[in-house]
Amino acid sequence: MTDKIAVLSTCGSEKEARRIARVLVEARLAACVAATPGTVSVYRWKGAIEESAEWSLVIETRRDLLRAVCAEIRRLHSYEMPEIIAVQIVDGSPEYLEWMDLELRPAEAE
Repeated sequence: MTDKIAVLSTCGSEKEARRIARVLVEARLAACVAATPGTVSVYRWKGAIEESAEWSLVIETRRDLLRAVCAEIRRLHSYEMPEIIAVQIVDGSPEYLEWMDLELRPAEAE
C-alpha cells in the first residue's frame, strides 16, 4: 500500500480543466493531472436527470495533500458541487512513485 492517491473530478470546459490542472501542479499539490475530453456524465441534479459533456481529471497526489487539493478544486471550480473522489493507489512502479514524491510538496513533519 502506498500513500499515493488519484483524485477524480470533472470540469465543464477545457479552459477550466487546464486552469485547475496547472494550479495544482504549480502549487506542488499534484505531480500530474491528466485532463481527458469526451466524458458524458448522466446524473440526477435537483430532481431532474441531466446529461453533460465534460472533461475528466485524474489528479495524482498524496493522501496528506487531499485536503489542500479539495480546497483548490472548490476555489477554482465553476460547479456548485464539483466531483471530488479519492482512490487509493495500492502499488505502482517504484520509479514513478519516487518521481511523484520529488514533484509533490514535502510531507509536513508530524
